[in-house]
Amino acid sequence: MVKSFLMLGQSNMAGRGFIHEVTPIYNERIQMLRNGRWQMMTEPINYDRPVSGISLAGSFADAWCGENQEDTIGLIPCAEGGSTLDEWAVDQPLFRHAITEAKFAMQSSELSGILWHQGESDSINGNYKVYYKKLLLIIEALRKELNAPDIPLIIGGLGDYLGKEGFGKHCIEYNFINEELQRFAFEQDNCYFVTALGLTSNPDGIHIDAISQRKFGLRYFEAFFNKQHVLKPLINEDELIKLNDARTHTKSEKMYIKIMDLSLGKISYDEFESQLVQMSNV
Repeated sequence: MVKSFLMLGQSNMAGRGFIHEVTPIYNERIQMLRNGRWQMMTEPINYDRPVSGISLAGSFADAWCGENQEDTIGLIPCAEGGSTLDEWAVDQPLFRHAITEAKFAMQSSELSGILWHQGESDSINGNYKVYYKKLLLIIEALRKELNAPDIPLIIGGLGDYLGKEGFGKHCIEYNFINEELQRFAFEQDNCYFVTALGLTSNPDGIHIDAISQRKFGLRYFEAFFNKQHVLKPLINEDELIKLNDARTHTKSEKMYIKIMDLSLGKISYDEFESQLVQMSNV
């Protein structure tokens, strides 16, 4: 059975971590919805821009698989870089698209959670003053439209690197947005807040870097699995990442990786055939 999760928000949910900075995650029990089909997850998952990269969803899903040995997880990518909260309003295309994708996924999966990360674009001009009210309308409508009134909602905070440099220096009210996000999670049912404390950014000063996205995903899973807020970094984040990186791939996963290498020009067809022979002899 596929247990699916809806990915909503802006670029730090879509993912902008540099792919070459972390070990790739290949797991045949992690699927992503693409072109109307469940496909084995390959990062970037949420291809909203050519600069899409590592997101928190990969490590979230990998951690989920560690606790769920029988089922498959499905990721429904709907995040949109740079989107404001107003662009997620119930009468706007982003909301309607997310509903359409989720309902389609629900034909072949059980919708099990919503992963939300948004707020950088609203960290200016006093937008925090109406953030809670607007977010509540969106979440209430989501749950109603999807007939999922009790579905867990995991909300991530904004990084404390914001407001200092690069594009991030414009997010001068991120602390106020964080206060509203945390208050929302504390007050609403089946909603859990995840801190971004200690996470680091790309050189642009606004996008969470790859290793921090891996850590963030582990925190999101901790909140989902234990149904509680995560208000400080996990004490074993680095160890968990190393453990996941060291997982032995299945034969299907190894085949997938070889096909990727061939298709991307990393190996020749002769090398591909030779490696397939080696795999079959193991």
